[in-house]
Amino acid sequence: MDFPDKMDMENERVLKLIFPDGVPDNLRGNPELDNYLAKLGTCKVEQLKKEQTRLAEEARTILEQTQDLAISNYRTFITTAENSRSIFSEFLRSEQQLDTLVSKLPDLSVQCDRFLQDSAELNEQRRLNSITLQKNAQLLEVLELPQLMERCIREGRYEEALELAAYATRLGQHQGHIPVVKSIVRSVEALWHTMLVQLVAQLRTDLQLPKCLQIVGYLRRMQAFGDNELRLKFLQARDAWLTSCLEAIPTGDAQQHLSKTIEITRINLFNIITQYRAIFPEEEGTLKTQSSLRPLQGVSCNGDRLFQAWLHNKINDFLQTLERDLQLGVGSVETVLGQCMYFGLSFSRVGADFRALMAPIFVGVIRRRFESSVEQVDEQFERELEKYTLINKVALHSHARKHVDPEQESYAPPETLLDFYPLAALCNGYLSALNELGLCAPLALATDVTRCLQHSLQQAAQRVLAFYRQEQQAFAGSEREAFVRLCSCLAYDLVPYIQRCIHGVFPPQSLTVHLGISLLQLEQQQLTYLQQTRILEPLKHLLPTKALVQPQEKVMEAQPSVGVPVPAEG
Repeated sequence: MDFPDKMDMENERVLKLIFPDGVPDNLRGNPELDNYLAKLGTCKVEQLKKEQTRLAEEARTILEQTQDLAISNYRTFITTAENSRSIFSEFLRSEQQLDTLVSKLPDLSVQCDRFLQDSAELNEQRRLNSITLQKNAQLLEVLELPQLMERCIREGRYEEALELAAYATRLGQHQGHIPVVKSIVRSVEALWHTMLVQLVAQLRTDLQLPKCLQIVGYLRRMQAFGDNELRLKFLQARDAWLTSCLEAIPTGDAQQHLSKTIEITRINLFNIITQYRAIFPEEEGTLKTQSSLRPLQGVSCNGDRLFQAWLHNKINDFLQTLERDLQLGVGSVETVLGQCMYFGLSFSRVGADFRALMAPIFVGVIRRRFESSVEQVDEQFERELEKYTLINKVALHSHARKHVDPEQESYAPPETLLDFYPLAALCNGYLSALNELGLCAPLALATDVTRCLQHSLQQAAQRVLAFYRQEQQAFAGSEREAFVRLCSCLAYDLVPYIQRCIHGVFPPQSLTVHLGISLLQLEQQQLTYLQQTRILEPLKHLLPTKALVQPQEKVMEAQPSVGVPVPAEG
């Protein structure tokens, strides 16, 4: 339908007629304007002509009414105006404040976020503090772990200390990221090392087997050393203690020092061996040391070789001390020998019999002491012979020899030696040396003792010959006769008597048993037999014709066999 469109066009024409300059802005879109135009459309011409007048009259009426209303309500209008103005001012101020508020809202939002974070942290801290307060007793136990472990170590309660260390290790594995826990773990580790040092230091003290087992058990549980390292640490610690005990022995008296060293070494070394085998039982039965210990070459740090090397060193140290003290001089070699043999025999129970290693030391010391004694006898004989004179020397004892059974012969020196003081002094010197040797006479020294006396008697014969050459020109008949008796006493009394004494110290039957030969072979080899012909060679032209020796002591011109082994007795 085109009717609404026609109405619009007519309204437009009417508007142009009413408002030739255009519709005012305040009337545009006003619905009353459209209603008024529609009303005008229904009016007749007469009404339209009167419409202007009516409108003017109506406007005048409205104006009058307005004036009457304003006059009657002027106060209200004034108040309304003032209120409007006030409200407008308030709205302006509110707008400004709103602008300010809007500008500060971002900062407020940031501060609120920060407050929320801080409050959340505070709440979390408050929660943690509450939990901490509830767990106060447990936390104190954790915080006091280092002090508790230190007290346990100081009081020797190592079992508890190990449990605390294990607990601290587990705590560090689970809560190691916490600084306090990390600090506690470091403190416990430091105390753990202190306990390790203290346990090793206790091994350097006098300990019984149960205590040793306990300490090594703690060290094994600490797992600070491997098996071989633990063996080495144990031996080093016990060696340090043994060394300190030996160093504490006074060194003023060699006899006392050696006796004390033997006793301390025997007791303590045996205890250490017992402790070692009890602590490391897998090594039991592996020590197969023979009676003669050999040096261990290329000993590796493992198992029984480590222990054998250590034991070998300890025995070597003892042998060095033994040799050194014996060289310094001890009063009774036989006493020391008995102690040492008992020492070596007791160690045979642990497979370390080292008596064969001590035998050469004692043999060498006894030989040197005997040779020194014989040298002093030779010097004394030379001094006595230099001041000796044959004037008025009358024979007081018979020189006739009595042939008796050698088994019934006495070891008393011949009385004829009393006629010649140098020979008597020489015989007494030999007897003193042989008596001292007889207290402890190893069969290994039989040939050495015989050779030493052989040499001494040869020197004595040489000195007697020198005495004759020096004094013969002044000899009277009686003096020459006395000198012949002196030579005869040396040849037919002193030399056979010394031979008998040698066999008294070293019985031929004992030598044959040890060497596995007969008496005839022993005599043929000239073992423990003096070569009397060689001894008397310088004086043979001065001696009267007479058999030099008894038939059973026939002199052999052959040299003694060198290198025949003579084992040590005992």
